[in-house]
Amino acid sequence: MRVRWVASVPAGAAPRRRARAPEPYTGPPFYPTPPRWGFPNLAWRRPTAVPGTASGAPVPLQRLRMIARNAVTLLWTLAGLAVVAGGAEIWRYVLLVQSRDSALSPGVVGASDALVLSFSLLTFVMALFAIAATVWWLFVARSAAADEVGEEPPRPAWQVLLGTLVPGPNLVLAGPILAELEHATLRRSRERRPRPSRLVLAWWGTWLLNAVLLVLTVVWRMRDGVQADADGVLLSALTDLSAAGLAVLTALVVNRFTRLLAPIEGRILRPLRVVKVSGAPDLPRRTRPATASR
Repeated sequence: MRVRWVASVPAGAAPRRRARAPEPYTGPPFYPTPPRWGFPNLAWRRPTAVPGTASGAPVPLQRLRMIARNAVTLLWTLAGLAVVAGGAEIWRYVLLVQSRDSALSPGVVGASDALVLSFSLLTFVMALFAIAATVWWLFVARSAAADEVGEEPPRPAWQVLLGTLVPGPNLVLAGPILAELEHATLRRSRERRPRPSRLVLAWWGTWLLNAVLLVLTVVWRMRDGVQADADGVLLSALTDLSAAGLAVLTALVVNRFTRLLAPIEGRILRPLRVVKVSGAPDLPRRTRPATASR
């Protein structure tokens, strides 16, 4: 049988420490002269936005609102240009109908052609910028939604690119990708099957309609004949108007998903910086010595 001996200090052998009474509060620190130390001349920032630290890279939620704001601006601009381009195509169709019974003024025809060509080109260029901004927002939103629930995105990045940019597969995969993003933004379980809302279904239907009209317009433009040209102009007008509707629905989707992921806007919060100090007592200052370096 082993015996373990433990030595302990007997009671009363060690001196007791005297309890110090708490010092009374005498107010804030007082300096006879302005101190030379202080904080840097910068506005207060959140820790995740300070460069040079371990958390210097902004998280997806911090970038989401900025990217969404730019994407929505481009989408609304695209919608306006597409509406004007569709109106120009309708005007050309009306001129074609009028030309069956009477001659048209060269100035009117030239103005119609210039309006159609200029706004068609502007719509095409703006569509490229809007698509790039929306796809960028889609990837950031997927990362933000995955970070919120602590899981990986349901699809790899190459499938998202295939389902949004490649003609053909994007007709089938664009809707499910958007439905999965909506499912994640609503914080629903991954075991549940995504059920798209009416907004997502309307977007998917408009997406398919615009794609069908675009293909039909290109095919119809290859035909010969006056009636085929008139039908092509009408199809071009319908394609532009459907593109405008698609841009509006995309802007609404971007706004809704962004608000679900980041419901508090940065401009609503009070700025984290000192704006003004009023009512502070004047501190006595000593005369600055002539030999002072500052």
